[in-house]
Amino acid sequence: MGIKVGIIGCGSITKLRHAPEYKTNPFVDEIVFYDRNPERAEALSVMFGGTVVQNVDELLTDPTIQVISDCSSNEYHHIFSTKALLNGKHVLCEKPISLTIEHAKEIVDAQKQSGKKLMVDHNQRFTRAHQKAKEIIKSEELGKVLTFRTTFGHSGPEQWGINKSNSTWFFQKERSGLGVAGDLGVHKVDLLHYLLDDEIEHVSAFKGALDKVDENNEPIEVCDNIVCSLKTKKGRLGNAAFSWTYYGEEDNSTIIYCEKGILKIYHSDQYQLEVITKDGEKVQYKLENIQTNNNQTNSGVIDAFIECIRLDEQPLVTGEDALSSLKVILGIIEAAETNKVVMI
Repeated sequence: MGIKVGIIGCGSITKLRHAPEYKTNPFVDEIVFYDRNPERAEALSVMFGGTVVQNVDELLTDPTIQVISDCSSNEYHHIFSTKALLNGKHVLCEKPISLTIEHAKEIVDAQKQSGKKLMVDHNQRFTRAHQKAKEIIKSEELGKVLTFRTTFGHSGPEQWGINKSNSTWFFQKERSGLGVAGDLGVHKVDLLHYLLDDEIEHVSAFKGALDKVDENNEPIEVCDNIVCSLKTKKGRLGNAAFSWTYYGEEDNSTIIYCEKGILKIYHSDQYQLEVITKDGEKVQYKLENIQTNNNQTNSGVIDAFIECIRLDEQPLVTGEDALSSLKVILGIIEAAETNKVVMI
């Protein structure tokens, strides 16, 4: 018997990532879609050959559904993911895990109580270049990590979300909550924790709504740019920039500076990973290209999630991992709002 999956929310992330990746996974038999706009669920069920339910509780209480993808907007994660876990489902939750620490803890506690798998879709851990970089850092062939810088920016969620207009929920304070920091920043914070096997402990930051406007031509209520300085528990120093206003080209690059050389990740178009040693020697790796909004390739997330359920293994991104990244993002926003250095 194959696995039956329920998906909550039928926006772009479901259409471009979750649904097609479940569809091609050999262990998944059936997908059931729910969206509060029934026509969206209907459209995806036609596209991917699934069924539709009219209300979310049908999905959450159906005993034949073992797995739930929570692709609802940020403010609902703690409601749907918690309920799904407590109903005995394995849950893959979109990032950020939630908008508040309290709500994120609800989900993490529900996972502990249920004993089911909870994975959060911090998909940057899964790319081959990031996994190779982690290997190199761990081996200490370049010595210890001293400093780092990372950025994640594109031309904005209104270009790629299902609602291709300025009324997108990403721009609304009560729904997106954290603006670009929750959309893109949380990916990079999680990636830094993963690559460095460390946690960010002190942050300072500046943020602004520099360019984006809502449907009434007013500046949006959340930040479209944020830049920050970061210090980890192990004393590494770095900076990060997250932006919805990189018009012309996405940037998803990270550079790690070590005692004996430098690691450049997704910095060059040709080589996804470059190692430059202290004495100038270069090793360049051609690994797969990172996903961009215009280049949707298999993220590996769904396959990894199904695998950890089948083999009863720990997910690559746990609820606790996602909670610790959320704490950093909330700290960064607090630092920008108070002009203070914040300890996480």
